[in-house]
Amino acid sequence: MDYREDNRQLRARAEELMGEFNRLRTGMGELQQKLRQITATAKSDDGYVKATVGPRGQLIRLDLDPRIYRRPDSKQLAETITETIKRATADVMAQVSEACKPYIPEEELQAHLQFDVDGMRRRLDSELEFLNLERP
Repeated sequence: MDYREDNRQLRARAEELMGEFNRLRTGMGELQQKLRQITATAKSDDGYVKATVGPRGQLIRLDLDPRIYRRPDSKQLAETITETIKRATADVMAQVSEACKPYIPEEELQAHLQFDVDGMRRRLDSELEFLNLERP
């Protein structure tokens, strides 16, 4: 067993993590402000529905063109509204992802945005595996 090499690797990883932590800590205020301001707006293909969503995909504003009432198909209207909101949400998630890239590894960010608990667990397991001091 080469404990010196193990110690060197652990020290290097600890320094890497501290550097990452310090970079994250100094940029979090700026990132938080940027994330709060992100919005996205999408229009339906016919232009009658416009939806604006916030940084978590929450609906902020829904605009309906008065011409929409010329078509009495409520099911189609509901589908149009839903699809328009989905497009705005996809756009805002892409903006959030782009804003977070300098601070959060892409794989980890996507796992969080997609509520991929297994992906988050795998990343943590790989970190813990590296730090495992037991040797065969």
